[in-house]
Amino acid sequence: MTSRKTAAAPAWPPFPHPDSAFRYTLAALRQHWPRLHRGDREPLPRRDEVLQAWRLHHAGAFQAAYDAGLAAGPDGWNAAHKAAMIHAQYLETDPAIRLARFQEIAQRCAELQRLQPDNANAHYIEGYALGRYSQGISVVKALAQGLGGRIRTALEAALQLDDRHADAHCALGAYQAEVIDKVGAMVGKLTYGASKDGAERHFARALELAPDSAIFAVECANALVTMHGKGRMAEAVKLYERAAAAQPMDAMEQLDVEMARAELAD
Repeated sequence: MTSRKTAAAPAWPPFPHPDSAFRYTLAALRQHWPRLHRGDREPLPRRDEVLQAWRLHHAGAFQAAYDAGLAAGPDGWNAAHKAAMIHAQYLETDPAIRLARFQEIAQRCAELQRLQPDNANAHYIEGYALGRYSQGISVVKALAQGLGGRIRTALEAALQLDDRHADAHCALGAYQAEVIDKVGAMVGKLTYGASKDGAERHFARALELAPDSAIFAVECANALVTMHGKGRMAEAVKLYERAAAAQPMDAMEQLDVEMARAELAD
């Protein structure tokens, strides 16, 4: 009987700027954990196999981190999801693959919420993945499909579990800014609970919790321009400059800094 070989999954586009400084030993990763996870507040894993998945993520080995995180079971899913969504956002060039990945992440997050109801990142990552999926299909279409409510519910659930979750504050600010941009201030507030003041409060809180975060500065700058136009452009440029000057501690932060530099170049 002839055996069949299963085709290997296609390799993901690699992180283009490998840096030995991002390849932490497990001991070094434990030491730097609070700084590396100040945004998502992920608890330090108790199991080395889960920590190894995060180690791969921080080094920019996103596909290996995804595989290792899934192999570790539900305790490793946050690592798998974070690696997959950052790779999809920054490095995946195929729109269909990107959308499918965000959908897959959101679906597994819903399962993780049932398994681990106190896991704030199970809610935050669902909101993030649905938000990026919505951008991919168009925010207007996503709102018509009811995704706006799901995004808001997920991010607010993360903040109910941990009100110092800076990533969730930033994502909720970005959500409100995008909704206002697409449907207007009145409909945004009455239908989706979005307001310019609310968006800016969430960004201010995120930047208070992580003042030198490149991605928070970029997202805040983008939102200011989206909501206020040229009237806040000078403030936005200062935020882009602040982000571009940030010192990255891992591959994800390197991609954030590069995005900020690209915004300034434009």
